[in-house]
Amino acid sequence: MAGNLLKTSSLAVRTNLLHQMGISLYNTSHGFHEGELEKKLQQFPGGSVDLQKEDSGIGILTLNNPSKMNAFSGVMMLQLLERVIELENWAEGKGLIVRGAENTFSSGSDLNAVRALVTPEDGLALCMFMQNTLTRLMRLPLISVALIQGRALGGGAEVTTACDFRLMTAESEIRFVHKDMGIIPSWGGATRLVKIIGSRQALKVLSGALKLDSKKALDIGMAEEVLQSTDETECLGEAREWLMQFTRGPPEVIKALKRCVSSGKELCFEEALQIEKDLVGTVWGGPANKEAIARKGKFNK
Repeated sequence: MAGNLLKTSSLAVRTNLLHQMGISLYNTSHGFHEGELEKKLQQFPGGSVDLQKEDSGIGILTLNNPSKMNAFSGVMMLQLLERVIELENWAEGKGLIVRGAENTFSSGSDLNAVRALVTPEDGLALCMFMQNTLTRLMRLPLISVALIQGRALGGGAEVTTACDFRLMTAESEIRFVHKDMGIIPSWGGATRLVKIIGSRQALKVLSGALKLDSKKALDIGMAEEVLQSTDETECLGEAREWLMQFTRGPPEVIKALKRCVSSGKELCFEEALQIEKDLVGTVWGGPANKEAIARKGKFNK
């Protein structure tokens, strides 16, 4: 009986993490004091993380610090969390494009902030903060795609792994440069990379600090497609068109599908089935379901 109680409790914790908005991986019980880190990060301004929400239900999240290849300043790290929280509460949202300003994705952390956070304690605090943020980004009930123009380096490469898909331009590259900096990925990128391309390929990519051009990324399953254009505006249009093939339909159905797939990816089989059952109850007999039945077009587009 005690074993059953423990199993039920474990399922409840994992279910909460996956499907309740606003829940993070780490808190004070893990030695993480978010308020203290926020004060430190606020000392490093520069750039912004901008969010545009379109009537189509697609959001455009832009990392905007082009003078530093869209590197994350301390303030940008805080803003990223704010934008993720805004997206968690976007009732009409269905999809998300994450991109960098001016034809560059992101070069990772701004070295000014990195140099100031020199102790292991500081590093762990930043690690927990960014893992919290990017896990919440990954678990958004929106279908997300990273639009990679130019370079995605270090932390920038890690951000791409928090999206469901990655689109690249012909000249773009992804590179996990952490080993060359004497560290390992700290924003959850290594763990997510294993899920995306498998452990053998992930070990090669990380230990070799390999440059993944668009062809190599496509070959190993890191990228979905290579876009035709290199123009910033045209690339965004291509990415929007690519994403919209998966976001057609009511927001409540798209969100339920994304949550269902997230459960299948992160939970064991039986637990994922229970989540799927709960999600069915949110859409069965709903407006979209009734409308589809009334059209009598179950299998015909």
